[in-house]
Amino acid sequence: MLQEAVRRNEIAISLPPVGDAELHFIGRILTPWQRREDAPRQGDMDGPQCTIEVFSPWSKALEGIEKYSSLEVLYWLHQSRRDILLQSPANNGEVHGAFSIRSPVRPNPIGTAIVTVVGVSGNHVVVRGLDCIDGTPLIDIKPERSLSVPIAPPKGGHPMDVE
Repeated sequence: MLQEAVRRNEIAISLPPVGDAELHFIGRILTPWQRREDAPRQGDMDGPQCTIEVFSPWSKALEGIEKYSSLEVLYWLHQSRRDILLQSPANNGEVHGAFSIRSPVRPNPIGTAIVTVVGVSGNHVVVRGLDCIDGTPLIDIKPERSLSVPIAPPKGGHPMDVE
C-alpha cells in the first residue's frame, strides 16, 4: 500500500485488525496505465480498449456475457491507502469525508466502473471505460443494472418488494 503524506486538514486513523471478510480475486484488468497518476480520474467510454482477464476456474462464469453491451466491473484498488477518513483530493485544504467522494482512498478500496463491451474471446472481455492501472485485481463483473432483467418477479408481502 502506498503511504503518501497526509495533506493539510486530512485525518488518518489506525486500521483495525484484518479479518472481517474474504475476497477471491477472479482475474485481473489489463490497461495501458502503469502508474496511478497516469490513469484517468473517471473512465471514458471513448477511451482506450482494456482487457478484463478472468482466471480459471471462474472463466466459465463468463458464459452468456456476450449478450450485454455494458457491464459493471468491480475491482480492488490495491495501491490505495485505507486509513484516511477526511480527504483533500484537490490538495487545497478543503476536506470531504471518504464516503462523500469517489476517491480511491477508502476503508475498503473497491473501484467500480460501467464499461462498454467491445468483444469477448475465451476468458477475456475487451472493454472501454476503465480508470485503473495495469494488473488491477478483479473482484466481480455484473451486467449493467439498467440492462438486467430479473429472473423471477418479486414475491408479495416483503417490505422491499416493489409494486
